[in-house]
Amino acid sequence: MALSYKARRRWSLIILLIGLPLYIVVAVNVVDLFDRPSIWIEFLVYVGLGIVWILPFKFVFLGVGQADPDAQPEDDDRRAGQ
Repeated sequence: MALSYKARRRWSLIILLIGLPLYIVVAVNVVDLFDRPSIWIEFLVYVGLGIVWILPFKFVFLGVGQADPDAQPEDDDRRAGQ
């Protein structure tokens, strides 16, 4: 079942506003469970976790920043007459 453009926009907003902050808190707490590694290893762990979180949601974000493909095209003649 494919999501509509509007549904993908709504889900992407929910994921970014609620899911991403929760993921950040979980990632920091997981890294805190271990002894603090060197700054470079810690940096690589956070970069890796930053890439991994988006993989399951990749299909939601595809094309969200573009115009709605299902929208009616605006009539240029109607706008020119105004």
